[in-house]
Amino acid sequence: MSEPAASPLLVRAEGSVGRITLDRPEAINAVDHGMIRGIADALDRWEHHPDIRLVLLDGAGDRGFCAGGDVRTLREQILAGDAEAAMGFFRDEYALNARIAAYPKQIVVFADGVTMGGGIGLAGHASVRIVTERSRLAMPETRIGFTPDVGGSWLLAHAPGRIGEYLALTGRTMDAADAIYAGFADHLVPADRLDDVRHALVTRADPDTPTEITMLFDETPEPSRLASARGWIDDAFAAETVADVIVRLRARPEADARATADELETQAPTALIVTLAAVRSARGVPGLRAALAQEYALVEWFGRTQPDLVEGIRAQLVDKDRSPRWRPATLAEVPAGTAAQALSSAPTVPLWS
Repeated sequence: MSEPAASPLLVRAEGSVGRITLDRPEAINAVDHGMIRGIADALDRWEHHPDIRLVLLDGAGDRGFCAGGDVRTLREQILAGDAEAAMGFFRDEYALNARIAAYPKQIVVFADGVTMGGGIGLAGHASVRIVTERSRLAMPETRIGFTPDVGGSWLLAHAPGRIGEYLALTGRTMDAADAIYAGFADHLVPADRLDDVRHALVTRADPDTPTEITMLFDETPEPSRLASARGWIDDAFAAETVADVIVRLRARPEADARATADELETQAPTALIVTLAAVRSARGVPGLRAALAQEYALVEWFGRTQPDLVEGIRAQLVDKDRSPRWRPATLAEVPAGTAAQALSSAPTVPLWS
């Protein structure tokens, strides 16, 4: 049950635990297409294997579990006009996200350190989601002219109050307490106790279930900053439009609210408008698979019609000048009906056949 040494995945059995380690520490374990397929293959092998009782998913190195997907390659594919290759990655990634959520054996994830974008897709839908004092979770897609995907819209839609809209539009980072409060994680375990948790999972000491074992090591997090900010977040992010959200933020007495207004005015206007509508739409879909299907259609819509995605990746991750030139440049310039058009778009190839 081992992958070749050169693989960016380490796949092996440890006792009754099937362990998958993302092994690209130099890239904070960002996942490429091969890694997505490798994880899916391991889950296929273990689903009915009599000796594997649960799966543990973690990341190599000290910086993070997974910084996201390989968006630089996505940019290259869009520029080359190779939409099929780009959408093929998303089809396999989203299928894996749904598989993790529905897997018949429990999947335990150590979301230690940076866990963002595609990393949320791997960690956020698992059975037992463990964070540490080093964890930093986010769905920062609007910062690259995009929208939360990998089932992120489903998680955001079910966060308390208007926390989902806030996190989606700002791309703000959650610590362990925030992640647990927002529904992105279940337990806080100190980073230096993760090996103890792994050992207990492997040896199957009493108690027997992964949740019960984790609770032997978990700690009560500090009060969530998101929870304490619910007053102004819920007030402002309940507004009907992004422009109205900003107006409400500027009318609030809290300095953080006004700073959030400033921040939103630097984000991609089209991405903000579509994302607000997408999170609210996800509240009404019947489950994760439906939310992923909605996201999949939006991915193709952004890739085929919106220059902001390529520009955002360039500014944030390629040239790193942090000076994207959004088109349109302001919320007022985004054509009326853009969000409805995006949400009604149909992908060339359906996600679920």
